[in-house]
Amino acid sequence: MKTPDSRREEPTDPAIEAAAAHWLVQHDRGLSAAQQDEFLQWLAASPAHVDSFARHRRMWADFNVLAQWRPEHSAEPNPDLLARPKPATPLRWFAPLLAAAAAIAVAVSWAPPGRNDASDAIAFEATSYRQETLSDGTVVDLNRGAHVMLQFTPGERRVVLVQGEAQFAVAHNPARPFVVRAGGVDVRAIGTAFNVKLDGSQLEVLVTEGTVHVAQHPLPTSAPGPAPAATPPVVARVAAGHRTVIPVTPTSTRPEVVPASPREIERLLDWQPRLLDFDSTPLAEVAATFNRRNRLQLVLVDADIGTLPIVASIRSDNVEGFVRLLEATLGLKAERVAPNEIALRRAR
Repeated sequence: MKTPDSRREEPTDPAIEAAAAHWLVQHDRGLSAAQQDEFLQWLAASPAHVDSFARHRRMWADFNVLAQWRPEHSAEPNPDLLARPKPATPLRWFAPLLAAAAAIAVAVSWAPPGRNDASDAIAFEATSYRQETLSDGTVVDLNRGAHVMLQFTPGERRVVLVQGEAQFAVAHNPARPFVVRAGGVDVRAIGTAFNVKLDGSQLEVLVTEGTVHVAQHPLPTSAPGPAPAATPPVVARVAAGHRTVIPVTPTSTRPEVVPASPREIERLLDWQPRLLDFDSTPLAEVAATFNRRNRLQLVLVDADIGTLPIVASIRSDNVEGFVRLLEATLGLKAERVAPNEIALRRAR
């Protein structure tokens, strides 16, 4: 019988290593619903796949940390950048994937006695950007201020958007349609990727992959006649690269579906974290970029530090990591002056 240690010492399979590297790159770019299904099936096919992917992920994390240092910063990297990450972080990220892979491998579902997860409502609120992987494998990105409620049943996966904005990369399952409801509007998909934004009395739908059907429930009426259909009529069909805006209360006007250019799609999804690359960019401009994307705000107390050139590559949601970089490389002093505010000044 092989122990876990002896298994890791065995020669690696080049094909598995290449596949793991491929999936790591795809994860960094963002998986579509179809790619996510394919990845989870590959992960569940063999423990060697899990080991290889986890190993590549750790190496990627090490190189990504080092990427935050450039020769222009200092004579040598900040020791904090070379410190290995805490084990809990990759485990928290990897746990949902392992759970999903296990579900595929054994093709069974389990719930504690007396509990039916399929029909329980679960709520998520986002005080800042947040990503969740649902029990069916769907990935949800929540913009700051978003509030959603899950109401999954054996025949349907329903999400109620109470407020805010969210993007859904839906796991493909023709037997269980995926429906996002906001007000009197249903956005229905099987396996696709789309963004939904509830803005006052309007709902904006942007599709980046596949197709969704937008349906609208009629206003309740006391007039005699047949009862309204359980499934509301479809008022718009939105394909990838298109968007529509529809009132959450019924109207007689059909919503207009218009194309969305790649530049426009990038602008509409600009709230999602991404790697920011600064090349001698003034600190004032860099701080403004972080402030647009985060609740945690940077305030330049000394006006003259705004002209300091910044050379760095860092995630847009890693404000505190960026502050530590400024302290280590530019000798600035950072002070938390409020729960959501960090003051930057020259060290005295």
